[in-house]
Amino acid sequence: MKFCFPIFFVKTSIVILGPLTERTQILSAFKILTLMENASAQDLWTDFLNSKPNLVCEGEPKVIHFCDNEKDANVCSELVNKEIKRATSHSLLGLQLRKETLPKIGDLAIVTDWNGKAKTIIRTTGVKLIPYFAIREEHARMEGEGDKSLDYWKKVHWDYYTRELSEFKRLPRESMIVVFEQFEKLHSK
Repeated sequence: MKFCFPIFFVKTSIVILGPLTERTQILSAFKILTLMENASAQDLWTDFLNSKPNLVCEGEPKVIHFCDNEKDANVCSELVNKEIKRATSHSLLGLQLRKETLPKIGDLAIVTDWNGKAKTIIRTTGVKLIPYFAIREEHARMEGEGDKSLDYWKKVHWDYYTRELSEFKRLPRESMIVVFEQFEKLHSK
């Protein structure tokens, strides 16, 4: 299995402020869902909102899959759904070069398999900036991939960062900053 890095599909969001009546919740949820392009993600988001209407104000989630290949994306979506995978590691340089924002605590995401079938809704619970050389066993265990060892983590992430940064004619370095993002599972089908 290769490193499971999230690929973002939908980046727009609406934040609904103020007290919500039942009518406003339904209307607001409709507005959010009309922005999503993935029908499976819409269905999962609707189920989630019906079970936790107090989170309607959280805004529209990103729709993501992990990894840069089908096999690993599908494995990682299952690991997240089983609550084995509870973290991911972005390269700060990769985020900067793609002009993506840093994840932040409270961010919501719908995790899909490679084909876009929604599996799980997650919420970011922690974000740490860590030099690659300072990643430890506990980080590898939280990512939950392969044998969960630090050696495995370093190999697959180095390979992934090499592929990711090659698009920009850059190479990973031991001193590069990793954005270690922890998350919790909120809902699944």
